[in-house]
Amino acid sequence: MENTPLFERFDWTVEAADKGERIDKFITSANEDWSRSQVQAWVKEGRVTVNGEPIKNNYKVSADDEVTLRVPPPRELAIKAEEMPLDIVFEDADVVVVNKPRGLVVHPAPGHYSGTLVNGLMHHCKDLSGINGVLRPGIVHRIDKDTSGLLMIAKNDKAHIGLAEQLKNHTVNRKYVALVHGVIPHEMGTIDAPIGRDPKNRQQMAVVFENSKPAVTHFVVLERFADATLVELKLETGRTHQIRVHMKYIGYPLVGDPKYGAKSNIDFDGQALHAKTLGFEHPRTGAYMEFEAELPAEMKELLAFLRQQ
Repeated sequence: MENTPLFERFDWTVEAADKGERIDKFITSANEDWSRSQVQAWVKEGRVTVNGEPIKNNYKVSADDEVTLRVPPPRELAIKAEEMPLDIVFEDADVVVVNKPRGLVVHPAPGHYSGTLVNGLMHHCKDLSGINGVLRPGIVHRIDKDTSGLLMIAKNDKAHIGLAEQLKNHTVNRKYVALVHGVIPHEMGTIDAPIGRDPKNRQQMAVVFENSKPAVTHFVVLERFADATLVELKLETGRTHQIRVHMKYIGYPLVGDPKYGAKSNIDFDGQALHAKTLGFEHPRTGAYMEFEAELPAEMKELLAFLRQQ
C-alpha cells in the first residue's frame, strides 16, 4: 500500500463492549486529535484494514476484530498561522508560558490542522523550536483538550532541549487542581502505580504492571463537599492521562471525565482539571521561574454551586 515506510501504524483489538460500532467512529474515539471526516478519508484510501482486509466506512466492528491504521506523514504546508486570543503569562526570546483554555487542542494532527494552540502560537511568535517537527513546533509538553492551565513553549531549539531535560529529570514543578467524585477521608497521599495501555480497552490508559512506565502523583485535599473533593495534585512523572488514571485507580475519578469518570449528578462537560502551577529553570539564565493561573470561570462556578448544597 505504501511505497515508503514513512507512516505511523496504529493497531487495536476490538473489545466486546465496542461491538456494532462503525469503524470510523471506533477509530476516532481512540484519538481526540483525529476528526471523523479524516478517518473516513483514510478508510477510502485503504489505510484502514480489519483482519488484514480493507473495509468501507459503513463497516461495523465485531468483537476480537484486529484493526490497523497507517497514518501518512504530515505535509509541511498543512500547518498555518492563525490569529487567535492567547493568554500569555510570560514571554521572552526563549520561552513562552501560556494559560490554555478548556476545549483548545494543543497541537495539530492529521485531519485537524487548524484551530489549535500551535496555530495561534505560530501567528503570535513567528519563531518556535523545530525539534518536535512540523505538527508540534515549540511544544515541550502538552495537556489534554479539556484540561485548562499552564504550558511552557520553546522558541528555539536550545530552549527546547533545556526544558525537555528538566521534564525528563522530574525537576519541573507542576501542580494541578481537580474536582473528584467521592469524599477523600485522608488529608494527603501519594499514588505510585505504573501506567500503560489498558489491555481491556486500547483506547484508554490504565494502571498495569506489564508494558508500562513508572508514574507517581502526590495529592493534598483542599476542600470537601457532599460527594466530591477538591484536590491539589503534584506530578512527579508525566504519563499520558496520569492524573485521570491515578485518581480513578484509587476510587476517586475526576468529575466530568468522559474517558475515566463515573455517572454523576454533577454536570460538567470534560474533566474538571486545571494546570495551576508551573515552575522551571530558565533554559538560558538558569534562574528559577514559577507561574500560577487561577481556576477558569466554569470551575469556579461549579465549586460555588457545590458550596451551596
